[in-house]
Amino acid sequence: MNRKLHILGVCGTAMAAIATLAREKGWVVSGADEGVYPPMSDYLAAQGVAIAPFDAANLQPAPDLVVVGNALSRGNVEVEKLLDEGLDYTSGAQFVGDHILPGRHAVVVAGTHGKTTTSSLLAWVLDRAGLAPGFMIGGMPEDFGSGARLGSGSHFILEGDEYDTAFFDKRSKFLHYHARTLILNNLEYDHADIFPDLAAIKTQFHHLVRTVPASGCIMVNGDDDNLAQVLERGCWSHVERFARYGGGRDAAWQWQPLSDDGSAFRLYHLGEVVMEVSWRMIGVHQIANACAVAAVASRFGVPVDQIAGAFASFGGIRRRMSLVGEARGIRVFDDFAHHPTAIRGIVAAAHAAMKSGGRLWVVVEPRSNTMRTRIHQQTLSSCFAAADRVLFVPASARNLRPEEVLDAGLVCREIGEHAALLPDAAAIIACVQEQARSGDDVLILSNGGFDGIHRRLLAALAD
Repeated sequence: MNRKLHILGVCGTAMAAIATLAREKGWVVSGADEGVYPPMSDYLAAQGVAIAPFDAANLQPAPDLVVVGNALSRGNVEVEKLLDEGLDYTSGAQFVGDHILPGRHAVVVAGTHGKTTTSSLLAWVLDRAGLAPGFMIGGMPEDFGSGARLGSGSHFILEGDEYDTAFFDKRSKFLHYHARTLILNNLEYDHADIFPDLAAIKTQFHHLVRTVPASGCIMVNGDDDNLAQVLERGCWSHVERFARYGGGRDAAWQWQPLSDDGSAFRLYHLGEVVMEVSWRMIGVHQIANACAVAAVASRFGVPVDQIAGAFASFGGIRRRMSLVGEARGIRVFDDFAHHPTAIRGIVAAAHAAMKSGGRLWVVVEPRSNTMRTRIHQQTLSSCFAAADRVLFVPASARNLRPEEVLDAGLVCREIGEHAALLPDAAAIIACVQEQARSGDDVLILSNGGFDGIHRRLLAALAD
């Protein structure tokens, strides 16, 4: 008889991925969430996952196991029910570690930036090489149409999130994934709602390093001093480094951009050129991700010509500089960037990629728990040097004291006269509709839905 799994918070990206993997492993899966609506509800229904609003009755009869998403906390009716009834429960990350990864070679991609792209790109390279990898990625790779797949090969690729695991487990999620190969992209301060400072994040990353076996491999960005400090605390595994050409600490793999927008690059191994690639991605920062992937895929026996071919055919990630549409000669792009380093990189790349001679508009919703605070108040204004117009909406003050909330108006004043703080998405739409002209690009940065601004703006422009 198939075991029954019930997932709390099933409409979250990670929980939906776990539902997909569990179904492939033979579990009968149900789930609950608040705000059950398309497109996630449609996706889960297509996967055969029954979903409902939170209700204690969803746990009757009792499932064999309950997975509790990390957005859930005490007070939720189903959380209280499972505790009162003594039901068997676990976190999403622990479920993956216990039920999906045994017998697999776990490849974990960790870092402040680039996890989704690097994970997706590695999955694509291994897939094209016929290695049939499994994966669980916190985004939607265009080449696969899903963020999760069990796969039949030995490798399983995971986006290693440093966010905490659950209300009952405050360790970082990636500690549950038992990495045998670990990619460390970069390390900066983020997740201000979880970590008090950068030192606390470094501690979690060192805990991760401690879990890699001696027979495993850590592929680390040799240009990142914070990662170097993490490894200096102690490392028991084989370490290889990748770095920008001419930099790094004894980096065996090096990368070099061949265009300002990052759409062409060259990779070196042990000082020799091993590939030159033109691809659909933009952003010099993306080349570092590709270098890490090439280094790992090569260790897995994939020939460099196959790696280069997979790079050239890579379709990218949804919500990573994705073209939403065009109206009146004005293109509207969507990107997930919600950290100054990511914003600076994508704005510069978007400007470099423009061929029309038009203006680059950048629209920002400071929505993440870190971006809403003043953690990056001093550095945010410097991220928009390549933009012609910059529009912000105010940061939400939810659960913050007034003095803790990002002063988006001050950021705009520091940027200059071409920046403005507007009250909401409707005001931004009206501004762009009135002032944008054919040949302009509009880049919208948010890690949320932003009140449907992308489609609303296109409709207004078409009007």
